[in-house]
Amino acid sequence: MDVTLHLAQDPAADALLGRSPLAALTGMLLDQQIPMEWAFKGPRTIADRLGTEDLDAHEIAAMDPEAFAALLSDKPAVHRYPGSMAKRVQQLCQYLVEHYDGDAEAIWRDAGSGPELLRRLQELPGFGKQKAQIFLALLGKRLGVTPEGWREAAGAYGEPGSFRSVADITGPESLAKVRAHKQEMKAAAKAAKK
Repeated sequence: MDVTLHLAQDPAADALLGRSPLAALTGMLLDQQIPMEWAFKGPRTIADRLGTEDLDAHEIAAMDPEAFAALLSDKPAVHRYPGSMAKRVQQLCQYLVEHYDGDAEAIWRDAGSGPELLRRLQELPGFGKQKAQIFLALLGKRLGVTPEGWREAAGAYGEPGSFRSVADITGPESLAKVRAHKQEMKAAAKAAKK
């Protein structure tokens, strides 16, 4: 995996996301209740604070939870909720170590179909159906991971030419379109509650 992504809108952070499956998964995990760019810059910030070029699931899984939470809490914090997200990142890494020998790419490397890959993603700690579908769409649209049936398994996020999620971001212009779509969805949901 070595592609150019534009999710963090930061060259060093995007380079890490494009070459590191664990960084991409971690960014997706962090992508909640904060701006997308902040979430996807998180893996680079974590790697920098660990003093490494890349993230290592074995290293993160084995870290003292309090020390890892402190690492994510240092200013500027990696997330709005650094303590709880540190726990989630460690749970993700522990799951990867236990089920995939720490190799995040193994989740999709031999997936025989889109539905199988979606199931594998949904089994990850912190990945519900929507997050798994968005990540599946990111794999298919930006990273060339296209097992049979991936678009269908990704649901609306797999649609070509859409601007629904991080899977559709190729630069600042598409980021603005995704952000506008999300704002429309929030407004519609708010109006539906009235």
